[in-house]
Amino acid sequence: MYAERASLLEGAVVWHHEPGPGPVLPVLPDGCMDLMWTRGRLLVAGPDTRAQPPGDTRAAHSGVRFAPGAGPAFFGVPAHELRDLRVDLTDLWPARLVRPLADRVTESPDRVAALEAVALRHAADTPPPDPLLRAVVEYLDAGGTVAATAAAVGLGTRRLHRRSLDAFGYGPKTLARVLRLQRALALVRGGVPYAGAALAAGCADQPHLARETRDLAGLTLGRYVELTAGSRLANSDTSAPSGSRTIA
Repeated sequence: MYAERASLLEGAVVWHHEPGPGPVLPVLPDGCMDLMWTRGRLLVAGPDTRAQPPGDTRAAHSGVRFAPGAGPAFFGVPAHELRDLRVDLTDLWPARLVRPLADRVTESPDRVAALEAVALRHAADTPPPDPLLRAVVEYLDAGGTVAATAAAVGLGTRRLHRRSLDAFGYGPKTLARVLRLQRALALVRGGVPYAGAALAAGCADQPHLARETRDLAGLTLGRYVELTAGSRLANSDTSAPSGSRTIA
């Protein structure tokens, strides 16, 4: 079963996955990075460009999912260096610092709260994300073009591309596709017909949404709906997650 809620860390979400019967959704691209705990380890999930398999569904996982663009400042590494990767936190931070944190989470009766506390403590000593990056996400998520977004935030398209690689792991065009797919699938989960969801999210038509779903989610729209309906989700709102970032 999967559950998530808004974090005390601004813009972030905390989530937990317990193994159980029923289908499990693949992890879909969402522009985010995660700090995760599983089997006594702390790990980092980089931004995805394609659907990732759910991995080890036999183990419990907890995570803090950072808003697009917020992860690099927290982890201290450009997002593109972790694109489509899952790595131990010790690959990024000194092991002498990571191991006591992992033990603290492992030994806590509430691992989600303990992991969130770790994130809050480190974030307090980390420079906040550049507000320009939040503006980029907002413009693209509203359906803005790359050129219009670059102009709105006062950057040339080439500079926006470089900044996006560091912040999101990929260029603004890919980020726009990822955000559009997430908007469309949220509408589909809410019962909006495919054609209506496609147009409302900014796709040209239903076939366009179907292609994007296959390319980015690795599923047909019909199969995605089947998995969403059959998965054991317990979310704090009606927007189901893109899937817990479990590690094999």
